[in-house]
Amino acid sequence: MTVTDEMHDGVVVALQDEISSLTHGDSAAPASVKPTQEVTNENDVLEGRVVLVDQPHESGPGDLLAELAARRQERSPLVPVWLRSRADALQVFKWQAEHTGYVLAYHTLRIPKYAAKLLARTPAGTWRVLVELVRWLFDLEGRPVRRAAVSKEEAADYLALSRQRDGRVKARLWTVLVATITLVLAGIFVAVTAPTWAHWAILGVLVAAAGLIGSPADKPLLDRAVVPNHVRKLTSDQVLDALGSLGISAINQALGKAGRGIAFPAPIMRDGPGWRAEVDLPLGVTVAEVLEKRDKLASGLRRALGCVWPEPVSEEHPGRLVLWVGDQEMRKAKQPAWSLLKSGQVSLFDPIPYGNDQRGRPIKILLMFANVLIGSMPRYGKTFALRVLLLACALDPLAELRLFELKGTGDLSALEKVAHHYTKGATDSAKAACVASLAEVHAELDRRAEVIDGLPRHLAPEFKVTPELASRRDRGLHPMVIAIDECQELFADNEYGEEAAKYATAIIKRGPALGIILILATQRPDKDSLPKAISANAGIRICLRVMGWQENDMILGTGMHQAGVKATMFTLNDKGISWAVGIAEDPIIVRSAYLDGPTSELIAERAYQLRQAAGTLSGQASGHEPAKRVSYDLLADILTVTTAKEEKLWNSTVVDRLADFRPDAYGQWADLEDDAKTATLTARLKEYGVRTEDTWGRDSAGKGRNRKGFHRADVAEALRKRRVRP
Repeated sequence: MTVTDEMHDGVVVALQDEISSLTHGDSAAPASVKPTQEVTNENDVLEGRVVLVDQPHESGPGDLLAELAARRQERSPLVPVWLRSRADALQVFKWQAEHTGYVLAYHTLRIPKYAAKLLARTPAGTWRVLVELVRWLFDLEGRPVRRAAVSKEEAADYLALSRQRDGRVKARLWTVLVATITLVLAGIFVAVTAPTWAHWAILGVLVAAAGLIGSPADKPLLDRAVVPNHVRKLTSDQVLDALGSLGISAINQALGKAGRGIAFPAPIMRDGPGWRAEVDLPLGVTVAEVLEKRDKLASGLRRALGCVWPEPVSEEHPGRLVLWVGDQEMRKAKQPAWSLLKSGQVSLFDPIPYGNDQRGRPIKILLMFANVLIGSMPRYGKTFALRVLLLACALDPLAELRLFELKGTGDLSALEKVAHHYTKGATDSAKAACVASLAEVHAELDRRAEVIDGLPRHLAPEFKVTPELASRRDRGLHPMVIAIDECQELFADNEYGEEAAKYATAIIKRGPALGIILILATQRPDKDSLPKAISANAGIRICLRVMGWQENDMILGTGMHQAGVKATMFTLNDKGISWAVGIAEDPIIVRSAYLDGPTSELIAERAYQLRQAAGTLSGQASGHEPAKRVSYDLLADILTVTTAKEEKLWNSTVVDRLADFRPDAYGQWADLEDDAKTATLTARLKEYGVRTEDTWGRDSAGKGRNRKGFHRADVAEALRKRRVRP
């Protein structure tokens, strides 16, 4: 061994001795040094440096407050969650009554069976009582001790034990004699004075007592009530057994003796018509892994698949699982009636009723300032979900509906009577009408932006449409809802797709702040049928059953499938049930309200009456022809309705002339207020590069004033440049 090796070994031994002394509480060790230390390399050892893995923590002034806050968050609520809601409390009491009632009814129906068992076991019970009485009376339990004294030939002990036994037997004989005489006299008294029912009651009690005493330990008297799933309580053992059946190795290790167990951060409790369990999965296990095995989880719980709904908790770590187990399958549970079914109207500035979650709680959607994308495979409730939203929109008398049902089956036909535009079918004419309407809405974007920009700031403090502005029809800022069912038929069309996508992209990006809502529904969510620029800007996404993760993420958003939000988990029977993103803080499972055709007709008729009373029927609903894809030239039309002598013109004046000249193209502008007319034409001229500015002129009363206008020469120049452009 070299000198260097000896030095190295000596340093290591000294270091080990130092650590050992620290571990055993050497008083000379500084309080701040921990026994668990890490030597980074040999040089550190040779130089005497020791690197602490866990550095000592120096308490700061905020540590105590942080610790108190953490403890406060860990406290269980004084009032249970289910008691804070009247509906939840009623659900809990209902379940408890049903559970107790079922068990009582189960055993009540088996009373004859139990009585027969007791009667059959009475002889055995009577014999056991007599045997025990004889053993007690003659002190037979002391016989082994007396025999032991005889075998050891200990005479003194035996005599003492014998005298003790004789005294006990004598006292017990007198006790039995007195008790027998008392029972005989009491029996005679009862037999003479008590009614017949009392005789039978006493006999029944005696038989029951004897039967219970005669019951074998392995054959209890009462049968175990086979409680059905819808009244069976969810326990932690059931949850652990179910998680253990998933075949996830980390969970199996956690459930083993040497593993770190699965934690329950909160008690399992009733939550609506079911049970809610909150589970912290083992380290390294995510909720997404459990969601992939939902069918196995349901099998482990011995519940129907439609009753078992695992969910992630986004504000916690990826291993926090909320498991909700319903009393009934979601598809079979009685669905609460739609709150607008028989009466009421809405404002699109407030959340509108849509459906309910697994717990039966109502789910509402705030459509204003958002766009909606609905997707699924065919025949899983996509159009029904769309119809619920549109019927709610129809019950806002201010909302203008432009509906395009490109499937052609008439699923939205109930709404035709209240729609500004309505077209059905996948024909070229239907697609052309849809594009023409989208073009109108596209032009509305600039007009509305101009109107809002020209308003005093107290009327539009956030530079967007408000309920007060929407109620003023003369400003033209009322809510506008454009819905396209089977939108893939439009966007994938060779002739109309590109233009429709251009308009829809602008509307979905700029429309929400301007009171314009775009709702799209599709059964084919791919890049060709649903342009990325459109799908990426939908704030509310509803996905019913789909087959693959690509379709799932096209509708719900990139990464949702990996995060555990999987519409692929829905089964053949889960029609109308979807994952919804953008409705609440977290993705939720929601079932849309079921409104069939006749019911939809009744609701639409009520919406029609509301609009008629408010005077807000427009477009086709008021008898006007639907929008057509007419061919006209705005610049040429302006030059036609003006003369060369008119060098400068007001926008509002030209709009009136255009409406008279070509009502099919400009007729909708005639009903606007002067400011709205000005903003509309300004927006359209801007597309052609024609500048508008304050222009001096005289109104109909001959009074001079400045208003927004343009130079006719600028319009002529713009038209010339466009015509000579190659």
